[in-house]
Amino acid sequence: MTTQTITAAASGTWELGDRTVHRVGFGAMRLPQHGEAFAPDAVPRDRDQAIGVLRRAVELGVNHIDTAAFYFSPLRSANELINRALAPYPDDLVITTKVGPGRDPSGRWLPHATPEQLRGQVEENLRQLGRDHLDVVNLRIVGTDSISERFGALAELRAAGLIRHLGLSNVRPHHLAEARTIAPVVCVQNMYGMGASPEQKEFLRICGEQRIAFVPFYSIAGPGREGGATADDSREVHAIARAHGVSAAQVRLAWALHQGPHVLVIPGTGDPDHLAQNVAAGALPLSADELTVLDALHHENA
Repeated sequence: MTTQTITAAASGTWELGDRTVHRVGFGAMRLPQHGEAFAPDAVPRDRDQAIGVLRRAVELGVNHIDTAAFYFSPLRSANELINRALAPYPDDLVITTKVGPGRDPSGRWLPHATPEQLRGQVEENLRQLGRDHLDVVNLRIVGTDSISERFGALAELRAAGLIRHLGLSNVRPHHLAEARTIAPVVCVQNMYGMGASPEQKEFLRICGEQRIAFVPFYSIAGPGREGGATADDSREVHAIARAHGVSAAQVRLAWALHQGPHVLVIPGTGDPDHLAQNVAAGALPLSADELTVLDALHHENA
């Protein structure tokens, strides 16, 4: 499959609130550094290369970028790179950010923000991105406790005009139900890919029924998580990739997109060639038989 002329438009669209985005987006987590994200010895990526990848992503039709103020490495911050590369921002570009976790300047993770601290995190994202409002803010959490106070604090900032839409990250179905009693939720960003559990698949289905975008992270990396994709794809995945003349990573992305029209993928890279391949995965036509094979792997690994 050729990648030169395929754009993100080939993946179709979905609505994030009142914004329309292509289903293949871009995740900025890996942009500030080479190698494993958040590693204390991460090597900063060449600034011009990172800026070039962002600009090329937009040229390829990407209009949904996922970022966070805590995506940084020595000398590089994802938000700063996005600001430098893309401001003044295209009218159709949707920038989604996350709040909840934090890192100090050394990169050390800090306790999750209190409701009172969330405003500061929102304002820091505004400052770094050079915006007067944030398109979408996801509350990222760890654990199963109530999110009502924290989500309520973000709902107040939405009412004040600092945030346009709200989402959730790393949550369970009861968190979504709780949040929706407070304010509209336009997306859920959770880990999902081949090998996801039945519970994760059910949550994806629930989001689809409620017309809420489901945004999987680590859809390529899988168990590699921050470290990136591993080389242990099954022979079935490699066989399908060879049949289409694509990479195993592209098969994984295409499989994720086939899980429902509300699924939005956000693969990240600092490599222009990988960027083109990721975007092209949105046009990869997996057959019913191929999906059956991949779904069987999914259930076997779940």
